[in-house]
Amino acid sequence: MAQAAGRRAACDYLRQLLLKPGSYRQIWEKHVIRARHGSINQLAVAEVLARHVSGTGGGAAPAVLPRQLKDTVSRALSGRLLSKQVLALFIEAFEFTDDEADRLWRLWNGSATISVLSGSRAVPVQAEQGLRQVLGPRRHQTVTMHDHLTVGADGRMARSRTLQVIEATEAGVDRIPYLYDTSSLTVEVGQGCVGLSGELRQIGSDLFATDILLARSLGLGETITMEYSTTFRYPGDPDDPHERQYRRAVLARLENFDMRVEFHPDRLPVELWWATWDGVDGDVLSQEPASLDSQHAAQRFMRSLQRTCVGFYWTW
Repeated sequence: MAQAAGRRAACDYLRQLLLKPGSYRQIWEKHVIRARHGSINQLAVAEVLARHVSGTGGGAAPAVLPRQLKDTVSRALSGRLLSKQVLALFIEAFEFTDDEADRLWRLWNGSATISVLSGSRAVPVQAEQGLRQVLGPRRHQTVTMHDHLTVGADGRMARSRTLQVIEATEAGVDRIPYLYDTSSLTVEVGQGCVGLSGELRQIGSDLFATDILLARSLGLGETITMEYSTTFRYPGDPDDPHERQYRRAVLARLENFDMRVEFHPDRLPVELWWATWDGVDGDVLSQEPASLDSQHAAQRFMRSLQRTCVGFYWTW
């Protein structure tokens, strides 16, 4: 069971490596006649593998035809079948880094220490369409994100601190979108940021967007570390289920995500779970018990997230 889950996770991660902007995607995009945003051209990927098998690289036509490998590519990227030999072929043909190759092999072997999660949706369809219209094309990707929440002695969420490393996927990135709901009270920026744009855009009945202004404009491929903190106002009962959960919805893709929730020693939860939701408005899809450490905190690390909603919830 663990091995089968690991191989599906390896397929998910392989697909994400080929889809995200960068050198791996550029390798197969060279063989695409008409690109489609947000999807992998399987015949182009098969072309890369065929050229590697034939030893022709980017030169002469391969002896092994791409269409002969198209089913192999389809099975691998859909998660149906990824054999040891096929994974090795992908790693060699696309020249994945040692770290990426090691991660893929550990996933393939069923490692429980790496989590890759790809869901069906993070927010309602209408909200997602609204987000894309308001925010426009995505101009950056997140390299790492640490999301730490503090719960006060009154049982209410007090403050979250986010440390995020972003990489520009085009030149001239001087801000990133910041989404918040009506429960947010203040946002305080730290390193890598100079403030908020002040322009508020309403996306839904209780969802708004603004921009965090970066300390400098980024060129293509440049990175910056950002830090910002959010305080909350929850006038209702801390026993309300909505005030006993901390979640993050991921629309596109988020890699190297760490979430930590720390409770005041005078108000510790009776039960605590790490869970996945069917979008921000949906039910819990899966959950597992979580325990507190000596600092009264619970933590989870996810190697990769896509179109899903994850987080902690608890009871008093």
